[in-house]
Amino acid sequence: MTTYNHKELLAADRKTLIHPYLPASREDRVIMTEGKGCTLIDTEGKDYLDATGGLWLAQIGHGNEEVARVAYEQMQTLEYFTSFWEFSNVPSIKLAERLVSLAPDNIQHVYFTSGGSEGNEAAIKMARYYFHRRGEPNRTWILSRQNAYHGVAFGGGTATGFPVFHTGFGPLLPQVSHLSTPWPYRTELYDGMDPTDFLINELEARIAEIGAENIAMMLAEPIMGVGGMLVPPADYWSRVREVLTRHGILLVFDEVVTAYGRTGHWFAAQYYDIQPDIIITAKGITSGYIPLGAVLVSADIGAVLQDDFGFPMGYTYSGHPTACAVALANLDIIEREQLLPAAVKMGAFMAQKLTEAVGDLPIVGEIRQLGMMFAIELVSDRQTRKPLAMLQPSIPDIIRREHGVIVRDCGHMLVMSPPLILTEDEALSIVESLREVLVRTGTDGVVKSRQREAALA
Repeated sequence: MTTYNHKELLAADRKTLIHPYLPASREDRVIMTEGKGCTLIDTEGKDYLDATGGLWLAQIGHGNEEVARVAYEQMQTLEYFTSFWEFSNVPSIKLAERLVSLAPDNIQHVYFTSGGSEGNEAAIKMARYYFHRRGEPNRTWILSRQNAYHGVAFGGGTATGFPVFHTGFGPLLPQVSHLSTPWPYRTELYDGMDPTDFLINELEARIAEIGAENIAMMLAEPIMGVGGMLVPPADYWSRVREVLTRHGILLVFDEVVTAYGRTGHWFAAQYYDIQPDIIITAKGITSGYIPLGAVLVSADIGAVLQDDFGFPMGYTYSGHPTACAVALANLDIIEREQLLPAAVKMGAFMAQKLTEAVGDLPIVGEIRQLGMMFAIELVSDRQTRKPLAMLQPSIPDIIRREHGVIVRDCGHMLVMSPPLILTEDEALSIVESLREVLVRTGTDGVVKSRQREAALA
């Protein structure tokens, strides 16, 4: 077993690495060395239960030897060659065929990227280029939503609906318009109306304001992940699809988080019985074993992108042979081990245990679950539903340090997306750690939250 000098690694990390979203005041580090199943181990030998799946992606868990062998064998055969121009490779062709067979019926073509941010950029260009080639060059506007997350590149980063991702990076991509968030728990957002009625009225009004002839696409997560695992009303997507179709606007689903079993379906589009024009995927396509993304497009769009002019953009690692071979192995495992029905069954089990354990706590406003996606919305007042102000140390920090369970916070919400191989015992460990910390935080956390709110007022 390899031993590590934790102090030396810690010093080198602080000196050399720029971490995403890590302020200078935060000096602690957790340096992972091993992973197996739902368990991670750090340089000090401490075990952690991964209740986040990394970043929503470890569908088959960590340390799968079958996937490692596939990567090794593909690297020995053909580790990489470009997919530009007339060049291709066997794993990318097989993976494209496999994805088309799993996707909604209208999806017929695949464009490979290295991840979700690249996928969002490609989808934006595809939509605009599609209309340009069809003789509608004015269709350049993008509709997005507040609290949306579409990566942090230029176009997708502009479509992302959080000010923190815009401040200091301007000027941003023009002609992006953000609509209200489908967040049924937050009834105050909808002026006393039915949430879907409000959101559809707003969509129609925004289309009229911009002009349908100027709008290329609506870019949207079917379930908003970083926004707090926000599940829209049951009738939301069918009504959005109808409006967009009537106005000739493309519906682009960002399924970077939701695809490949996370909702208990291959794609969340299938859960909602919706046929998007474009589906952006990444993360779970390889369970994180190697970076890869895939943008799935309808027959109509694919025909334009494959006409005599072609699609004039590409990434160095598009159709990477090793990544595609790993993805095929990952999909085989998900299918063979029946992880889609497992996500439905285990998701329901964990949601029930969460409700029983913390559902009646004064700090808990709502528990949300769909498949293996979970969120606990924390409030300082259940009556008014006022969000709990951020506490320090954060609740995820306490849970990790004291219980060795990794969860994440999205504002005032705790979010979990465990591997689809999670066992009942592991689910109960997550629930028990959450209950212990939330019970203890309980009244004290509400008091501190209200004191902070008063200080900031």
